[in-house]
Formats: sequence, C-alpha cells, structure tokens
Amino acid sequence: MDKHTQTLRWTQMLQAKKKLEDHQFQVDLFQSQDACLQYLKDLLKDQVSVSVGGSMTLFEMGIIDFLENNSEIQYLDRYHSEHPHEIYHAALSCDYFLTSTNAVTLSGELYNVDGNGNRVAAMIYGPEHVLVIAGANKIVRDLKAAEDRVKTIAAPANCVRLNKDNPCTKIGACVDCQLPTRICSAVVTLQRSHVPGRIHVLLINEDLGY
Repeated sequence: MDKHTQTLRWTQMLQAKKKLEDHQFQVDLFQSQDACLQYLKDLLKDQVSVSVGGSMTLFEMGIIDFLENNSEIQYLDRYHSEHPHEIYHAALSCDYFLTSTNAVTLSGELYNVDGNGNRVAAMIYGPEHVLVIAGANKIVRDLKAAEDRVKTIAAPANCVRLNKDNPCTKIGACVDCQLPTRICSAVVTLQRSHVPGRIHVLLINEDLGY
C-alpha cells in the first residue's frame, strides 16, 4: 500500500471511529499490525482467560502464535482441542474474546456472516471484553457494501481455505447455494455495544484477512 492510499485509509478509519464511538464501541487506531500486536501483548497478561473466533487476521498478525505460547494467560484453544464445541461454550465466559469482523461500515456498524455462529454469539453476549481486530481493507460505505464484500470476497475465500466445494469457489461470488457444505448460516449486524466499551474495535492501516 503506497503512502497516498495509506493516507486515504487513515481518513476512512477516523470516520469509522467517530461513528463507532457514537454507538458505544471503544475504538483504537493503529498504523501497523506490529503496533497493534504490541498493544495486545501489553494487555493480555495476569492469567486472564482468552479465546478466539475463527479469523485469518489473527493468524496473519501472529496473534494465535502469541496466545499459544503465552504462559501469562489462560488460553482456551479451539484449534488443538479434541472437543472444540466445548471450547466454543467455555469462550462465552472468558475474560477476553478476540476475533475479526467481515466488514466495518462508515456509519458505525460491524457486519458478520457465520457458519457455526459461535463467533457472533460471543460478540453479542458472554465474554467480559470483545476485541474486534480488523484491517482497513474491511471498511465499507454501508451495509449493502458490507453484504457485497462478504459475497464476493470473504465467503468465497473462506470456502477455498476450508476446502468447501461450493459454487462461489468456482465463479468467485455467492450464489446463495443450499448445499450441505454452505458456510453462511447466520447474518449479524452489530449496530451498538449494549454495554459501553465492551466491544473494543482495533482498526489497523493495513490489508488483513478476508
């Protein structure tokens, strides 16, 4: 990303921040993923319990590696558990739940489409703190653009990643398939953090995740 694009993205991040804060989300902006990762390393300690939602952003940033190798926290590890659904349930009462989002609108909403629904469930209710970590590439104008982003980027890319032989992997866009391998089941728009500041959005001026 060149400096001009970075400047434009930062302007969009500031717009999104203002609207999200109007809706009782807490928001912090970072110029780089390294800066955000350091913030998380300083925050997550003292044996707090931490779990995550499925997110390529967390993998790309090295957050999953950090959690797996951190003796200062209690990490509820969904990826190495023989019973991941037990972790999904336990995550609802953890101190910090880390995830990303499919889109952030300039009008201050978080838009997500899930398969199992464990990610959006924890975002809505349960964990004391929810950290939503997203690259500036996920900022869109409105909910229609958020839906389009999922249908043309996030859903097809995740189907490829998960080896789901769905039509979107062949044509590059959602066709509203009804196959058993469909990964789009729950559509959730978070319009407001019901508990002020419980949902903390960390926006990063880089391209991250789908």
